[in-house]
Amino acid sequence: MKLRTKKRTGALMLALLLAVLAGCGSGNNSNTSNAENSGSATNAPAATTDSAKKVTLTMMVSGTKAPDGQDFALDIMPKLVKEKFPNVTLETSKLPDEQYFTSIRTKLASGKGPDIYWVFPRNASLGVLDMAKAGYAADLSDLTFWDNISQGAKDDMSYEGKPYGIAGGLDYLGVYYNQDLFKQAGVIEMPKDWTSFLEACQKLKDAGITPISLADKDPWFLQFGMYQIAANEVYPDEMDFDTKLQAGEKSLTDPKWVATISKMKELYDKGYVVKNSLGLGSAQAAQLFVDGKAAMVFDGTWDYATLTAKGAANFTRGFFSLPANDSGQPTYVSAATAAGFALNAKSENLDIAKEVMNYLFDGQSDLFKAWTEANSSISVYKGVPLNHDLFKEVNDSYLNNGKSVYFPNQMWPTGVAEEMEAKFAEIIGGRKTTPEQVTEAMDAKFKELWKN
Repeated sequence: MKLRTKKRTGALMLALLLAVLAGCGSGNNSNTSNAENSGSATNAPAATTDSAKKVTLTMMVSGTKAPDGQDFALDIMPKLVKEKFPNVTLETSKLPDEQYFTSIRTKLASGKGPDIYWVFPRNASLGVLDMAKAGYAADLSDLTFWDNISQGAKDDMSYEGKPYGIAGGLDYLGVYYNQDLFKQAGVIEMPKDWTSFLEACQKLKDAGITPISLADKDPWFLQFGMYQIAANEVYPDEMDFDTKLQAGEKSLTDPKWVATISKMKELYDKGYVVKNSLGLGSAQAAQLFVDGKAAMVFDGTWDYATLTAKGAANFTRGFFSLPANDSGQPTYVSAATAAGFALNAKSENLDIAKEVMNYLFDGQSDLFKAWTEANSSISVYKGVPLNHDLFKEVNDSYLNNGKSVYFPNQMWPTGVAEEMEAKFAEIIGGRKTTPEQVTEAMDAKFKELWKN
């Protein structure tokens, strides 16, 4: 009986204590939301209510500034964020890719990284997997718009099942070309395979026209052609090649990779690439194209603004997938989830940065509309139509045929693509480096760096 009495007494005292605490919490406490009191709280970041508190968010991205001065990251986004959140100032910077990679790594490692920064899919250089593992990227699971993002794009920006980046869209690698120069050289039918592509290049060369402008001073530019060739040489009959590579079942010395390097080399050997390409940066290579001094340039959808800018010549542009396939075989599109936004896990303003992302991707705000208009990547946000007709043919092929391959470096550790670039630069520079030696160097670097 005593034990039962003690239990009842203890229960009564606990009830009285809870009643007192409830009474203390029932006043006008400005730190407690109505959602919490009603039991309807969500995982979404709380809204900013203290408009008197001035906050400065920093953002760093990579790329080339829009020619007309209406750059989304530098001009439009800061203005619209200020209109929505008067207490928030968004300070942004934009660097060329190589400078960005170096700068952002240094800043994040020193604990002085920006609140918002540009991150790449999977294992790519500055890939979301590395950023999440290192603790530099915040878990974004509690953002409110994920149901409107394609699952593939979300998966490519996730680590251990949680999203750590927001994809900017879907990107295609392809060939921007000058339709007027093609006609001038007698290239009437678009090339459908590697043989007919080489024939088109030869016609252009014979007509005194530089067939291809490439920016080999910027090593990463090599990827824009190489990955399109690989999409048609390496992967069509073995889409799980890189999974096998990671498991130790395949090697980058595979004959299909040797053939890929060899085809890229062929373009230089036959004089189809602009002379002294090792001295040309990306801006210079693009200028040759927009000025009508080269018929083609290998690049991605992300450089739409640069490659459609007004130059010294007026001409009609086109865009097609590099047909590195054999005759009678389909051309595979080189397509992959685009780079996008990550939030610094160590940011003191993480909640506010999340609010900005929710506003950016809410599907209806002025900021969202400006983003979809400025974004040259193919949208992965449901319901957003293609905004550049230049990419319609390739986009239709991607959607209707289902024959596409991701960018290989998204499945490699950082350093492998860079090794490919360095060794191939030896070929461009006239050294006797062979395609086999390029693949051997790539494979050795992969085995050195792969730790899974």
